This record gives sequence, structure tokens and C-alpha cells, in this order.
Amino acid sequence: MKKSEEPSFPGGSRGRVNRAGVNIRSGTANYDDLQVVDTWRAAHRAVLNTFQAILRMRTRGKKIVVAQRHKRKSTIFDKLRRFPQMELARMDDIAGCRLIFEDLDQLYIFRRQVHKANFKHKRRNEVDKYDYIKNPKPTGYRGIHDVYIYDVNSNAGKPYKGLFVEIQYRTIVQHAWATAVEVIGFITESQPKFQQGDRRYEEAMALASEILARAFEDSIGPLPEVHSEDIVAQFLHLDEELGLMKLLRGLNAADSAVSANRNVILVFSEKNGLEIKTYRDATDALRALFELEQENTGSDLVLVRADTSDDVRIAFKNYFSDARDFIRLIEDGCRKLSGKKVIRASDIKGLD
Repeated sequence: MKKSEEPSFPGGSRGRVNRAGVNIRSGTANYDDLQVVDTWRAAHRAVLNTFQAILRMRTRGKKIVVAQRHKRKSTIFDKLRRFPQMELARMDDIAGCRLIFEDLDQLYIFRRQVHKANFKHKRRNEVDKYDYIKNPKPTGYRGIHDVYIYDVNSNAGKPYKGLFVEIQYRTIVQHAWATAVEVIGFITESQPKFQQGDRRYEEAMALASEILARAFEDSIGPLPEVHSEDIVAQFLHLDEELGLMKLLRGLNAADSAVSANRNVILVFSEKNGLEIKTYRDATDALRALFELEQENTGSDLVLVRADTSDDVRIAFKNYFSDARDFIRLIEDGCRKLSGKKVIRASDIKGLD
């Protein structure tokens, strides 16, 4: 980018944003660095609004859930520390739109239609680069991501030109698994999503992903070489050790109802559980988010937007500690793959 254009970049310049990221990673960030990050992060809101409008128009009348989310500041900082070579200004998932489909066919058909869409924003990745359905992650994550580069000619939008937005495509089954992984990260000291903590949770969820892929999507997960009955046996053995399903069954969805206001801040803390704040205006919501982040440094906060309160709940069930879909699917999946009703590892010892 030309130097004359750099002052219009959110945060001052790409170089300034990257320096702030370096200082955050090293633990030396000062007030100015944090302000730069806040300005740069807030700028993604305009990009997010553009893409969610495009996607809502294209999903109108279809049974596809659309939601958007701003990446949490704590998650940004954690990602910088986990990936020492990453430049903050090139982090491509600050703004994200999530699409949840009824099945794989619907997902792939819709994605192909988006790829053929006539808009200026350019897809940054090759078609299969982030296809974690064809090539699941070792953790068991399945879904597809596309990254787009925001492009606009208007003077108002010029400062945001070149910012990234990520589109996530998941089926209901894949989303149930991802929800459960998030819940485990909240209620235990382990983070199977990031391969941190007790490795048994990571192993259990990789097995669970394989069960769901085979039982409901005629597909494969991260363990394609293992026989189906062995997959079930290994999962139930780990479940018996960890008490995972019992723990998930004991959780209750949040009692608080999300109002009709479309902008929702979800505040999760170990002490107070889930607190929901709603706002009619997107600008008010974003301002409140930054204020809450200053006040609640030990909490996990996320700003989401969806058409209805039901859409918020479906797309962000993890913040409501709601793993009921995962529980139901795993129970049905174990039964399908083992050929019998299974509750505990001891129920299928004869399959080993």
C-alpha cells in the first residue's frame, strides 16, 4: 500500500497494527497499542455487516441459519501467542459469518452459488484449502471456511478496503460437535479445540466426530482407518473415564431469554455463568462491548447478531452451555455403528 494511503487504514497503518500485535505477544503492549487494536477490530464491523446482508439475501426462504460474530479480544490475543509468526493485520477471521445447513448437499450447493456470485469482494483461498469436511482436522473439526477480501469504491468504505472476513459453512451435525467442544472448553480446564489440557478430551471428541460423520453424513472424520465398532468402544471407554456425557447432560441451557433485539452481547464467566445483554442499535452494542471488555477482564464476551432470538441460540449454543443436540446425535450414532443400544463402555465389551 502506498504511504499516502496508510493513514486511512484502521489503527493508523498495517505496520502499526502489526507492531501492536508483536507487543501483545511479548506482553509489552501499552495503552496506545490496545487502542490501535480496538480501532482495527471495530473497523471489521462494517465489513461484517456487508457480508451478512449479502448472505441473508441469498438464504431468504431457505432453511439456513445465518449469524455473525466479532472475534473476541481474548481469543485474538491467545491466537497471537499460539502462532508466533502471525501478523495481526493479516489475521483473517476477526469478522466471521456462520452458515448452518440441514445437510451436506445443501451446504455444497449453496457454497458453489456464493462462489459464482457477481460481487467485487475476492475469495482469498482456493476451493479446497479450508475444506475440513473432505480433510477433517486431527481434533475432529469438520466444516468449510472461505476468506474474502473486502473491496469497495465508496469514500466511506475506502478505509476498510483490504480487510478480511471469514465465512464458515457447517451442517447441523458438524455444528453440534463444535458446540460440544466449546462447552468442554468452558466447563473444564482443557481446550480440545486448541489441543490443550487433558488429551483424553481431545481423543474423545475426535472419536465423536468420526461417529457423527459415519452415522449421519456417510462421510469420514479424522480416524478413517479405524473400524466403526472400535470407534464406538474407544469413545465409550473414554467417556467412562471422563464422565463426559454425564457432565454434558447435567448442563442446563440459560434461563434468560434473548429479546427481539438483534444485537446481543453474551458474557460468560465462571462465577456468574451466562449474562445476556441486548441492543437494538449495532453502534450501541459495539460501544458497550468495548466498555464491558475493560470492566470484565476475566470474562469471555462475544457480540453476535442474528435475525431472531432462535437464530442466536442455534448459532451460538455453546454460550448457553447447550450440548443437547450433541448428546442425542452421539447416542443415536453409537447405536447405529455398533448395532445395539449402548450407554457405557461395559455394554459393548463383547465387540472388542
